[in-house]
Amino acid sequence: MKSELPADAVSASGNQASDGFKLSRPEFIALIAALMAINALAIDVMLPALAEIGNSLGVLTPNHHQYVVTVYLFGFAVSQLLYGPISDRFGRKKPLLIGIGIYVVTSLACVWVPEFNMLLVLRFLQGIGAAATRVMTVSIVRDRYSGRAMAEIMSLAMMVFMIVPVIAPATGEVILIFSEWHMIFGFMALFACVIGFWAYSRMPETLAPENRRPFTAKSIISGFGIVIGNRVAFCYTLAASFMLGSLFGFINSAQQIYVGIYNLGRGFPVAFAAVAAFMALSAFLNSRMVGRFGMRRISQVLLITFISLSLLLFLLSVFFEGPVPFPIYIVIFALIMFCFGSIGGNFNALAMEPLGQVAGTASSVLGFVQSLTGAAIGMLIGQSFNGTTVPMALGYFIVGAIAMVFVLIAEQGKLFRAVSPSPQHMIEK
Repeated sequence: MKSELPADAVSASGNQASDGFKLSRPEFIALIAALMAINALAIDVMLPALAEIGNSLGVLTPNHHQYVVTVYLFGFAVSQLLYGPISDRFGRKKPLLIGIGIYVVTSLACVWVPEFNMLLVLRFLQGIGAAATRVMTVSIVRDRYSGRAMAEIMSLAMMVFMIVPVIAPATGEVILIFSEWHMIFGFMALFACVIGFWAYSRMPETLAPENRRPFTAKSIISGFGIVIGNRVAFCYTLAASFMLGSLFGFINSAQQIYVGIYNLGRGFPVAFAAVAAFMALSAFLNSRMVGRFGMRRISQVLLITFISLSLLLFLLSVFFEGPVPFPIYIVIFALIMFCFGSIGGNFNALAMEPLGQVAGTASSVLGFVQSLTGAAIGMLIGQSFNGTTVPMALGYFIVGAIAMVFVLIAEQGKLFRAVSPSPQHMIEK
């Protein structure tokens, strides 16, 4: 069976794409990645400042500093349910720009926030704005690509997107050197404004008028039913959700691990960037190999590797009386996140593949489930931090094992299949 080809002039559904699509393939990938980076920046750029934010606003419990990340993720999760049906009715571009506008306004409000609870409220609202970038980018890519071509585009976008974790913590550190933590939010607002203007001036509407769905309760419920009733899509969504929880768990406790356990101090952004670079490399290699080996083979092999390495790190964390020696820890953890770098993009592509007729609603439901579940799991892993790497390593092993269960259900126990079934075959009730 031939692999799917990019639909540069034709939408993934086979209908004529929106007239006037003027982005080249490289610019399209770059813009998608930049829109995704708005969300990543809101998390990663402030990691070096969590302790300073807590001290400045009178937060006495160190683990409570993580709430600055967690409430953002919950806002990001719950609002996705609304963006999808809206985008299927009104198109992708307008909701995207409105979401970016909400993000910019709340970011600026955080510059003058007086106390911690108000900061958490604004971060929740900031997550609501950022959710538009997640739903719309996945929908836009699905409007124009399908199958392995979609996986390739998402992998390339993820590679560019993962540059943000490489540079964001260092950027936050530089801001703290010359100013204080409030200015980090000013930087977020400026970055979003630039990307929003780029999208406004260059990105055309990708949802063809004939593919728009009415914005009614019946239409929304039926769209949700298609998503939840599809075994492959829903199980891969749940698998991706648990894998995302491992990433959020690390983000929540990264500053405590690198600074609190390993005393890296100003070297924290360097260590964080090194791991993110492995994730970016994985996404790049996935984009080059997915057309040959397929989404299933790559992601399932890497998931098994992820589980095995997580178990190894857990056993080492228990074995050593003190912390796992940093060189050993960083090598194993970088390899774990290398696996994650390809698993996420492929799982999302496998989940979206059979749902092109409701791409916006599908993207929102899948995004809601993934973000909410991932945020909750990440909070559990982060809040269980006890001054060692044991909770994180154990959490990674558990979420990887649960993800494998959902993959087995999706594939009816058959792993490593070379070719994806047709979308028509995959639509199941």
